[in-house]
Amino acid sequence: MDVLASLRNVDHRLTRRMAAWNSAWARQLLPPVEEAVEHTKLWWAVALVMAVGGGRRGRAAAAAGVTAMAVAEVLSNGVAKQLVERRRPPREWIPHDDVEDRPDSSSFPSGHTAAAMGFTSAVAPTWPWAGAACCVPAVMVAVERVHSGAHYPSDVAVGAAVGMVAAALVRAVPRLFVRYVRLRLRLRLRLPPPSRG
Repeated sequence: MDVLASLRNVDHRLTRRMAAWNSAWARQLLPPVEEAVEHTKLWWAVALVMAVGGGRRGRAAAAAGVTAMAVAEVLSNGVAKQLVERRRPPREWIPHDDVEDRPDSSSFPSGHTAAAMGFTSAVAPTWPWAGAACCVPAVMVAVERVHSGAHYPSDVAVGAAVGMVAAALVRAVPRLFVRYVRLRLRLRLRLPPPSRG
């Protein structure tokens, strides 16, 4: 129990410190980031640019990114938030006005971060340069969610993990499906297994 209490204390201290961060950079950059990622607008725009300007690789990366983003949102908002009820950080910890715009849903995990990391993690294997470029706004989303008082850092960390799991599922499921279909076909036709030589 001491370990959990220590982790909770660290989580609370980090929340207060990040919410109190009052640099000009944070004041100018983080509110537009929040606006851009609301309803996943940023990621849809990035997917459109990749699909239109990136050729076949861009279309594949965009499709993977959008699919992983959708899976991440279902896992975070549709499953995890329904199972874990956690209040948002207390309003008195947040020394700026962004605290008024917080949603009423469970704080755990961060759905915005899950969507951002799902999209980015799915794009990166298909188009590494685009994935690297997506990392910048994805990290800014994570910072903004804590700075605005919408989430604790642990919410954001778990949201990022959910996004990465969603991207891994999006990459793995088609391969597993193809293997399953081949196995069914082989069993139906009673073909010998492929040689490994």
